[in-house]
Amino acid sequence: MKLGNVLIPVADLDEAIAFYGLPVKFRDGDRFAALDGGGVTVALAGPAEHVTPGAAPSYKVDDVRESVRELAARGAEVVRGPEEGPHERRAVLRDPSGNVFVLYSPL
Repeated sequence: MKLGNVLIPVADLDEAIAFYGLPVKFRDGDRFAALDGGGVTVALAGPAEHVTPGAAPSYKVDDVRESVRELAARGAEVVRGPEEGPHERRAVLRDPSGNVFVLYSPL
């Protein structure tokens, strides 16, 4: 598992891209934009891609389902089970301290 990005849900993708002022690495219409944060990707999620209520670290894993099972066995709460998004398989969990995080693997 490695940190893949920091996911930030936003109301308006164009406005958020302008606000953060970072180079755009990838964009999928009004759904999603990946910005170059200089070592970590800042992932802006438009309303159609809101999977967390606030900013959350997103970890890239080889197998989302297996990682969910392993982390749940260690005390994580599954907020949203594994599902397929337009570009990745993902799941949302909460750690034992209550912090939300995302697991994902590219499709």
